[in-house]
Amino acid sequence: MSESVSPIGIVDELKQSYLDYAMSVIVSRALPDVRDGFKPVHRRVMYAMHVLSNDYNKPYKKSARVVGDVIGKYHPHGDSAVYDAIVRMAQDFSLRYPMVDGQGNFGSIDDDPPAAMRYTEVRMTKLTHQMLADLDKDTVDWEDNYDGSERMPSVMPARIPNLLVNGATGIAVGMATNMAPHNLTEVINACLAYAQNPQVSAEELMSHISGPDFPTGGIIYGRAGILDAYRTGKGRLHIRGRYHIEPMSDTGVNRDRERIVFTEVPYQANKAKLIERIAELVRDKKIEGISEIRDESDKDGMRIAIDLRRGETAEVIVNNLFLQTPLESSFSINMVALDNGQPKVLTLRQLIAAFVRHRQEVVTRRTIYELNKARVRGHLLEGLTVALANIDEIIATIKASANRGLARESLLNNTWGSGSVVAMLAAAGSQSVRPDFIEGEDPKAPFGLIDGESDGEQRYRLSLEQVNAILDMQLHRLTGLEQDKLTEEYQDLLREIAHLESILGDFDKLMTIISNEMIEIRDNFGDERRTDIIDSRTDFNREDLIPEQTVVMTVSRTGYAKTQPIDDYVAQKRGGKGKSATAMKEDDVIDHLVVTSTHATVLCFTDSGRVFSLRGFEVPIASRGARGRPLVNLIGLNGDETVTTILPIPKIVEDLSAKNDVSLTSDDDEALEDSNEAEPPFVFFATANGTVKRVELKQFANIRSNGLIAVGLEDGDKLVSARITNGSQEVMLFASSGKAIRFDENDARAMGRTAKGVRGMRLADDEFIKSLVVIEDDVREILIACENGFGKRTFIDEFNTQNRGGGGVIAIKTSERNGALVRATKVEPEDDIILISDKGTLVRTPVEHVASSGRNTQGVTLIRLSKDEKLVAMARVENEENADELIDAMREDGTFEVDGQEQQDINKVAGESATADVNDAIDIANDYSLDDDSADDDK
Repeated sequence: MSESVSPIGIVDELKQSYLDYAMSVIVSRALPDVRDGFKPVHRRVMYAMHVLSNDYNKPYKKSARVVGDVIGKYHPHGDSAVYDAIVRMAQDFSLRYPMVDGQGNFGSIDDDPPAAMRYTEVRMTKLTHQMLADLDKDTVDWEDNYDGSERMPSVMPARIPNLLVNGATGIAVGMATNMAPHNLTEVINACLAYAQNPQVSAEELMSHISGPDFPTGGIIYGRAGILDAYRTGKGRLHIRGRYHIEPMSDTGVNRDRERIVFTEVPYQANKAKLIERIAELVRDKKIEGISEIRDESDKDGMRIAIDLRRGETAEVIVNNLFLQTPLESSFSINMVALDNGQPKVLTLRQLIAAFVRHRQEVVTRRTIYELNKARVRGHLLEGLTVALANIDEIIATIKASANRGLARESLLNNTWGSGSVVAMLAAAGSQSVRPDFIEGEDPKAPFGLIDGESDGEQRYRLSLEQVNAILDMQLHRLTGLEQDKLTEEYQDLLREIAHLESILGDFDKLMTIISNEMIEIRDNFGDERRTDIIDSRTDFNREDLIPEQTVVMTVSRTGYAKTQPIDDYVAQKRGGKGKSATAMKEDDVIDHLVVTSTHATVLCFTDSGRVFSLRGFEVPIASRGARGRPLVNLIGLNGDETVTTILPIPKIVEDLSAKNDVSLTSDDDEALEDSNEAEPPFVFFATANGTVKRVELKQFANIRSNGLIAVGLEDGDKLVSARITNGSQEVMLFASSGKAIRFDENDARAMGRTAKGVRGMRLADDEFIKSLVVIEDDVREILIACENGFGKRTFIDEFNTQNRGGGGVIAIKTSERNGALVRATKVEPEDDIILISDKGTLVRTPVEHVASSGRNTQGVTLIRLSKDEKLVAMARVENEENADELIDAMREDGTFEVDGQEQQDINKVAGESATADVNDAIDIANDYSLDDDSADDDK
């Protein structure tokens, strides 16, 4: 084997070669330096532009020329890599503070490519000059280029903390960096705080830097990711686009329609692809309610307009956009940078400390450079002063010399009269104006003042630099006035040297200079934040993505549940045939019907005395013909257990339980007691056998998925109904026989959840409780319905208050025509009622169409039923708007003036539109119609 070839294991070679490659990528390509925040390519581009004098106040130069200089002198890579770096430094949507001022097409936020380098022009921005300031004052180390033919800086002097201000992104081997940009003013303030107190804590620094500040603006949701990043070097942010909602038009076809306008998008989001994504979601019906999307962006800023259909809830659509599009994006911070040539994960405090240390080194080296330069100039001034003092002898010596070289040798070999140099040196005192190194000096024959050989007069030996300065001196410098100028300049140099020496000798003065320079940068280049920060972030839940609307919730006897929008049903005259509300199985009937909201919480009480909680949106919205979803899939019912009551909870309780979504919390007790109610809310229960019980609502806190015990039951008994009371109301129980009893709720003392209760009404063997009604002060009437579709209104005052446990009085005659009592509910004349049969037929009729009559009467037809059809459920729909509000809305809209006859019509509309909203007043007035198919009233 040849001596020049040595065996080596392939595994060892691969390891070493890969390690060398990895370190080359890490150090020389992918990661920024913690001191100036530049990768090598950016640093070399800046230096090449500096060498070309491509300054901010000079004409642009072709990008191709800059790229050519970079790859030809400093950067041994392709031109596309260099041009891509220049393009990014020129994009105001990529860098918070661009380093390159570009002229031409440098791409867009829509990911349009930039024009070729031969078409674009560049120059440095004014801020970039602060990165290169003092570069020529020996402030940084220099290194050879790739072939040793050029020298280039290994780091920039960097007066601004560029790594924090503009951030950085890079993928190396085995590691990567992703640093967010920040606001210059905030970062400088944090650096000033560190400069004043190097022991400052990370929390104190974070009081100056509130968080990243992205060039595209947006809103950061949550500070947890920011705190993690600043404390550990790694964190995750959530950024949302900025938007506002505006009306499309006050009149015309777009009246009452809204438009969502996004003016800012998350950092690094592609606007064109974002709009395509929204359009795709609308096309696939994953987001509904959007009629049109337009990109209205121009030179004045970004504007993405999203037009909504009439009646759509803008906030719900915005939440869906955030959830399903890049309008909400995450930004993972990984603060990896090169510190002393080694890749490190750095915290905020370490980043600021590294920059301040770099500035200390730069200012110290600059001060030393300026001090040496001043001393060299002082040394030359001494030589010129000696020349003026011995001008005749020096001129004679020069004239006697055959050439410049001989003249230089003659001036070097002689000693000269010191003249006023002695006085100048005496003025300097202890300050040294002598350079640390003088070329050609012999320790045995030093330059400067020396003692005379005979008369003791001090003489002066000139150095090579001084002699060259004398030989280069122009004749006009020989005037007498020039001596005064030299002396004055020398005095200025002495003061400058004293100042520079004081900086080097006083650390506090050095830090003051650094701080003043940073303040100057902040005052000249600082600006306001573009990105806002919301302290806390909550993930979207289903409620945020579903519009709130009033719905009718129905549950069939076989356990199928669904909801339908209340607007699906137009009010009809009493006795109408109605519409099919649901498709029923042959042996199924509707058992429960309640009007609630998709955002409301309902409590589901079962016949076995257990309670479950549901949100309105958890029950699927279905068409009239659909059966719905099995209730057992929504709540944990046992095999033979059925729901007997669906009870919407009060708004105050719903607000207090919001943090648990569907449950009350035990921490809400005090808030419940401090509410406007006289006493805490109660739940009042009634069983089929006439037993009643009262429990504080707060006892139903944190309802488990398998339910809670609401009431203890005797064998053979079952829970019929439950209602919420305020602790000071009266209740009524209605039996299947048509009898009713009225008594004070306090007759039944408050009990625990598992208690069995007390007797509420005495029943015969064939009687059982059908309805429980809680009387309110502003409700004066009870509406009773029987199984054959007949019913009536009766004033509550006709029922005398009794003690609980009595047999009650007649509420309606349960004759053969009427059948057994089915439901009773409190009503007002302005309300509607919804009736539903065991065949699934549903009718909605105004209460005022039902005649009022006494207790001991049979009533009138409420709904026409077929021979084998029975009424099984009834629910009250409360009126939400009065006529005066509707009239005011119409007048403000200017649609028409209201006269006496129209006033009567509007009053009728107000009573018959249970879900009316002031903003929809005109639509209700124009679109409202009664069903003419209903028959005449039965007498």
